[in-house]
Amino acid sequence: MIELQNISKSFGDLNVIENVSFKFHEGKTNLVIGESGSGKTTLLKVMVGLHQPNEGAVLYDGRNFTALTEKEKQSVRKEIGMLFQGGALFDSMTLEQNVRFPLDMFTEMTENEKVDRVNFCLEKVKLVDKNALYPSELSGGMKKRAALARAISNSPNYLFCDEPNSGLDPKTSIVIDELIHSITQEFNITTVIITHDMNSVMEIGENVMFIYKGQNWWTGTKDEILKTNNQELYDFVFASEFIKKIYKEKV
Repeated sequence: MIELQNISKSFGDLNVIENVSFKFHEGKTNLVIGESGSGKTTLLKVMVGLHQPNEGAVLYDGRNFTALTEKEKQSVRKEIGMLFQGGALFDSMTLEQNVRFPLDMFTEMTENEKVDRVNFCLEKVKLVDKNALYPSELSGGMKKRAALARAISNSPNYLFCDEPNSGLDPKTSIVIDELIHSITQEFNITTVIITHDMNSVMEIGENVMFIYKGQNWWTGTKDEILKTNNQELYDFVFASEFIKKIYKEKV
């Protein structure tokens, strides 16, 4: 579990995050949603230690990450997998080399163990026998799946996904959501997803925090969103008439 305790972050006179508290649960898809500029990205950077909060603490299974030295933070980061918005694969590396990169960096595995782990991860994201391909030979959806394989290669306890469906068509987005959800449950990972994709929210939003003007404005599940009386959340989630029509019929 990851816990935020009264996190505040400002840049000069600009308050970006104000007194945010929230618990991200193990084995759940924990979604952070909100308008552009609401503070989601800043919050993510605070959680992984790229920004130091002005106030508050980030706890990883009870460990106060905020109070650790930089060397101590590196130890926690080894337990973190990152799925970046653009995938961030290394163009000069094959798919196999990309996925084994964290293993080369952070583990003492033997060569055979690394090969087995790479193949296991590629199988999990349905990219069997694609080891020798380069990123330029992959479709957008395949790149995201490859990036997800790399993110889980080091058996992380915590998985951060920054806009995992950015740039993908609706069908491929569903595939990515289902993969993230199934991997989260199977390996009991604490997964944090930053997203604007309302289909993701309504399909896999097991534990949702809505950030509004830098504050934790609402928390709940995808089912509770359908019955919300929170006007700002309602306006954000159901801004699209199509989304409104699809999901309001379920109530």
